[in-house]
Amino acid sequence: MTSGVPLIAVVGATGTGKSTLSLDIARELADRGVTAEVINADAMQLYRGMNIGTAKLAEAQRGGIRHHMIDVLDVSVEATVSWYQPAARAAIADIIARGNVPILVGGSGLYVSSVLFDFDFPAHDDDVRAALEEEAQTKGVGVLAERLRTLAPETAARIDPRNARRVIRALEVIAISGSGAELGRLAPQVFPPAPAWSTAHTLVCHTERDDLVRRLDERVANMWAEGLVDEVAELVPRGLDEGVTARRAIGYAQALGQLRSELTQEQAIAETQALTRRYARRQVSWFKRYESSTVLDVSVPEAHAQVRGLVQRVAADLAP
Repeated sequence: MTSGVPLIAVVGATGTGKSTLSLDIARELADRGVTAEVINADAMQLYRGMNIGTAKLAEAQRGGIRHHMIDVLDVSVEATVSWYQPAARAAIADIIARGNVPILVGGSGLYVSSVLFDFDFPAHDDDVRAALEEEAQTKGVGVLAERLRTLAPETAARIDPRNARRVIRALEVIAISGSGAELGRLAPQVFPPAPAWSTAHTLVCHTERDDLVRRLDERVANMWAEGLVDEVAELVPRGLDEGVTARRAIGYAQALGQLRSELTQEQAIAETQALTRRYARRQVSWFKRYESSTVLDVSVPEAHAQVRGLVQRVAADLAP
């Protein structure tokens, strides 16, 4: 049986104002006597020390609002959706058990969907994965990416062909299941069995394409100005090079390349900007498929009225 506490999800592409909106909602709820807590759904913000390149809010910027699933992994550890799902759901259940409202915030589509929906993970096979990893090493990930485009074009369109980890995982599932059917769609968009929350209000943050591209390019340039390369240099002795997930993060991989003199600073910034724009396009496509959601451009005045309306409904539902 579910409680009467709803879950609020604030999702969307990078650079669309999710963090700011989540804090605004939490403050609006606080003004009505309701405490909210944030659960991070950005895969890279899970990592301790990855701050500048992930636009992670510093503790002082969180306004006293408690945040969960941030700074919970060392950079040498592999982050997986199958690990994240139960941990995030447990955090949500704990928040609700204490009478507070959970706000799920992030742009990592699989991570968000794993929490919101009845989402099961395909099996894996260590031998199949090892063979694919060896093939990627000897022939290059491009060969595997082309195979994925042939076997599961919808999935291939959502995956960066240079992301060896995700390409290998997709081919592993196909090898085990015999088809790409499990990979070609979102999980069914229904609540998981017996969720802790009563209902979910999903806000998809949106920014017009031209404005978003400008923002993202500026954000990347600012990351270098704020010291991303120094941050990466500090993470190397903490195991960044050994990290399966962290070392491949957009911006961090390029800063590593700069530190190794494989890229100039100008090349590292330009490559990061291009990859960030491409990633944002994939995020927009992912969240467009959410069937029950409210699209919100936080830069327009109407957005504030929509947020106030949502807060009023949530507060009214929780009133004794």
